[in-house]
Amino acid sequence: MGRRKVFKSICDRCHCACGVLVHMEGEKVLKIEGDPEFPQNEGMMCPKGLAYIQLLYHPDRVKYPMKRVGERGEGKWKRISWDEALDMAAEGFIDAIRKYGPHSVSWSWGDAGFRSLVDFKQAWLYAMGSPTHFHSDAHYCHSPVLVANKMIFGARVTSETGPDYRNSKCIMLWGGNPVASHPTRARDIMIGKKRGAKLIVIDPRFTEIASKADLYIQLRPATDGALALGIINIIIEEGLYDKEFVKKWCIGFDELRERARQYPVEKVSEITWVPEDQILEAAYMYALNRPATVHTRIGVQMSLNVNSTIRAISILAAICGNLDVKGGHLFPNMPRPVKSRREIAKEFLSLPKEVADQVIGRERFPLFSGSESMVGNYPHPPSMIHAMLEGHPYSIKALWHQNDLLLALEGTPETLKAIEKLDFIVGSDFIMTPMMELSDLIIPPCSYLARNDVEHIFYDGFIAARPKIIDPEYDTRDERTVDLEVIRRMKRKAPDLIKELPEIFENVETYLDYCVKGLGLTFQQLCEKRVVWEKTQYRKYEKTGFATPSGKVELYSSIAEKYGYDPLPSHVENPETPLTMPDVAKEYPLILITGPRTVVYYHGANRELPWLRELYPYPYLEIHPETAGKLGIKDGDWVWIEAPFGRGRVKQKAKLTQGIHPRVVSAPSHWWYPERKEDPLHGAFESNINLITSNDPPYEPVTGATPLRGSLCRVYRVEEE
Repeated sequence: MGRRKVFKSICDRCHCACGVLVHMEGEKVLKIEGDPEFPQNEGMMCPKGLAYIQLLYHPDRVKYPMKRVGERGEGKWKRISWDEALDMAAEGFIDAIRKYGPHSVSWSWGDAGFRSLVDFKQAWLYAMGSPTHFHSDAHYCHSPVLVANKMIFGARVTSETGPDYRNSKCIMLWGGNPVASHPTRARDIMIGKKRGAKLIVIDPRFTEIASKADLYIQLRPATDGALALGIINIIIEEGLYDKEFVKKWCIGFDELRERARQYPVEKVSEITWVPEDQILEAAYMYALNRPATVHTRIGVQMSLNVNSTIRAISILAAICGNLDVKGGHLFPNMPRPVKSRREIAKEFLSLPKEVADQVIGRERFPLFSGSESMVGNYPHPPSMIHAMLEGHPYSIKALWHQNDLLLALEGTPETLKAIEKLDFIVGSDFIMTPMMELSDLIIPPCSYLARNDVEHIFYDGFIAARPKIIDPEYDTRDERTVDLEVIRRMKRKAPDLIKELPEIFENVETYLDYCVKGLGLTFQQLCEKRVVWEKTQYRKYEKTGFATPSGKVELYSSIAEKYGYDPLPSHVENPETPLTMPDVAKEYPLILITGPRTVVYYHGANRELPWLRELYPYPYLEIHPETAGKLGIKDGDWVWIEAPFGRGRVKQKAKLTQGIHPRVVSAPSHWWYPERKEDPLHGAFESNINLITSNDPPYEPVTGATPLRGSLCRVYRVEEE
């Protein structure tokens, strides 16, 4: 029996990057818990991080390379050597390039556990000259807030990045539940509240954090933009804004004032279902308790009004003078001259403009896709599915995926048809998910405990080392070394098709050393220090201005105007609501919210873990007791959720709650059943709400988001079969 030791690392199961203590006996990991000395989490841990021990040694863990020996989706596999797997990968992608061109090869990601591997897959695409970096939910996850914030401020500061919650006097959470999505930030919010901050929560669902609010506002889904403009109007007309900051650092204030006057409180109340007195109270509470913060997250990013809505919410931070001040919104403060992964990719892996502009979505969404992208040149995900199906503007025939597209993307039936048209699919994940079952080749990744890495803690201003603690488990490998080896084999087999990589990608070690070069350290020296801080500096804009075309906060966006978008925020109804489709609403009277976050799962991950499945065993549709009673539905009943226009129905369990409006229901996404071994797709076509959402237009005009919050549905009991 080996001697027990404790090692320090950083969890990678979500965005938070919490410090962990890893208890070991010999080579065996016994327990993972929070590290009290790590500044990000100070010892706290969410269930996902604690349950990682169960994933590490799960009996269904993918332990070695495999190739498909039956039909796709039949569930028949054969173990192969790494040498055969690497050759098969290289040959499969070369074959696609020779037949269809480099743009036919794509890489898809989106789940936790793979964020730190992004640059190496980017390097793989760079070597081929392919622009199809496919982030499954970028069009409605982080990209909308990034684009909107850059239009106004030049940097992202109103999501989990930026708000100085611990020192704030008023915290306004808008369409986000950090308890589920960013637990460390929820902790910061509670610390700020304990120190006296007012807490405003704006959400159609009465979430865990809403129970702590001084003011909870339950609005109609997808009407956030109207509410924000109504609050702006009150603050301006009552003279509650920061006149000095607006005069010196903002442009477009007069135009904003005129636009906001179109949203008087009585009109906003009618649109949003929020009582007038609550709208007034929110405006006064936010404006009179400074410094204040706003938090915009995915709840406001799934409609046809995303960019406009986030700009309106973000403008509140500007006109009240809450930018780059203690207790307000802090601008990027990373240790310099350290470069982020995005900066490294831009420096070394940028494709020529004519290639970058081949990316699918560039013509419709130039700020999201293409050489002028403000987020990293992502293809538009729904358009990628259409391209797979139709071969327009070009065919996509080979895919390497690190997430479950079948579960993640809206319009699951179309996604399956698109996947079936691919010639070659490589899957890398820890468990045989539905998407893994549809692959041709399985390349198993090791855990984060078995690789060296650098973690940029992007909203707290420090950089930290994630040192390797164990050897790769079973017959798995650090996928970054796999990427480099596949590139080398492709280069040997087709030297005319594959470019040489920049020197920093010679191996993982040279890359990590480059990541921290600006600190005057090697990666191993960072491991010894563990964390390097950057002292917080305030009002940096007084020396540098804002990173906008004018150098000021652009309430009237010159970038929006340049690209033909409305330079001022406004409210636009979703296409499928009781207001826009009153006749359809008679048959489908409930407003559907899809994809609320839970602290237990991350997208499609973790449903195989017993600890987590016990906490959240079924997909629960939240429905008001009054509504359920009228429909003859009891708590725990299986119910059908049906969408109009022939989009079908899915089955989930009813969870009766007073925390949702009687005319609204909320359904979780990404649901599958790992335990269903007899079905290779593990119930992916039973309970996943994306079966009844659409990947067709219309799309939000700036980043192409789809209206997944606020469409119509009806609900009824599943009769005994």
